[in-house]
Amino acid sequence: MAEPANSDQPLLKTPLHDAHVALGARMVPFAGYDMPVQYPTGILTEHNWTREHAGLFDVSHMGQAFLVAEDKNHETVARALEALIPADVLNLKPNQQRYSQLLADDGGILDDLMVTRVGAPGHEGWLYLVVNASMKEQDYAHIQARLPKGVSLNRKDGLGLMALQGPSAEAVLAKLSPEAAGLSFMISADVEIDGVWCHVSRSGYTGEDGFEISCKAEDAAKLWNRLLSDPEVKPIGLGARDSLRLEAGLCLYGHDIDTTTSPIEAGLIWSIQKRRREEGGFPGAERVQREIKDGPARVRVGIRPEGRAPAREGTVITTPDGREVGVVTSGGFGPTVNGPVAMGYVARDVSSVGTDLHLVVRGKPLPAKVAAMPFAPHRYKR
Repeated sequence: MAEPANSDQPLLKTPLHDAHVALGARMVPFAGYDMPVQYPTGILTEHNWTREHAGLFDVSHMGQAFLVAEDKNHETVARALEALIPADVLNLKPNQQRYSQLLADDGGILDDLMVTRVGAPGHEGWLYLVVNASMKEQDYAHIQARLPKGVSLNRKDGLGLMALQGPSAEAVLAKLSPEAAGLSFMISADVEIDGVWCHVSRSGYTGEDGFEISCKAEDAAKLWNRLLSDPEVKPIGLGARDSLRLEAGLCLYGHDIDTTTSPIEAGLIWSIQKRRREEGGFPGAERVQREIKDGPARVRVGIRPEGRAPAREGTVITTPDGREVGVVTSGGFGPTVNGPVAMGYVARDVSSVGTDLHLVVRGKPLPAKVAAMPFAPHRYKR
């Protein structure tokens, strides 16, 4: 999970850094930050706890920012962002959230992000963005350079962000904020939790029901400790975050999606609403519309290796007769399914569920099959 940080730069720390160290976390460099990869109980225990109870993740390294229209008009800010992403922002309802991608002119993915229409009174014409930690500087520069007059980017580096994920998350949050616990999937609210003012959305990246909670940096440790005081909640590091999202079939930027992949190849057509598919008007629209119509040459698929050996990122995928047809982009052991799981890109003619493949591990072809995703069922509260 660790990403190499620029060795010339000291590692950044999230507002919860001291809390992780106090809990005995093993800290690693990730996207320029010193982050917890696991706590003393270990990745397997953390993964299973999140699936069965509630896990608490520090995601304060992510980039949080607002797009603001000077005229306080939602249409103004929505059209500004729709010039950069393929999602329908115009028809977002107040407090509604959507997943989308910043696209390059050729339809490649510069980053994926979450967009929320701010619903708080007095914030008409505001959109809340959450982008990946490793890409935030590039993303902000890209957005800033392309905004029309009258729309500004307001980055919020002084915020903490944590994710409470798992089947017990709702009950845990209900004790502290019934309003937040009552949200439906991909809806947000500004609420008070134990005296701390927070922006809460019912979302996450584990496949489980759960919430993402943004608050001021100075309040983050208090809120973190309050949530951890519930016996149903344990801290979870980056290691289990990765195995959880892999089982959920969710893309990780820089691995399963990047500038060489389009949203259609990546199986993300669901994130492009009908109006945008038809109208276009976003970078790479020509390619996206062509791939919707004709089908992409390659597609992201789930893969179940036979046996117990996991297939790691970069593993070459072939047909049983040796024809090279793709590459693994994420792989590892899936604790919930009790076996190795992977995803990657393969030629369209070998992408059907059940197709036999070989994974070339240390020069040896190992049998595998194309599998339906997610590997572990999503349990979002719709």
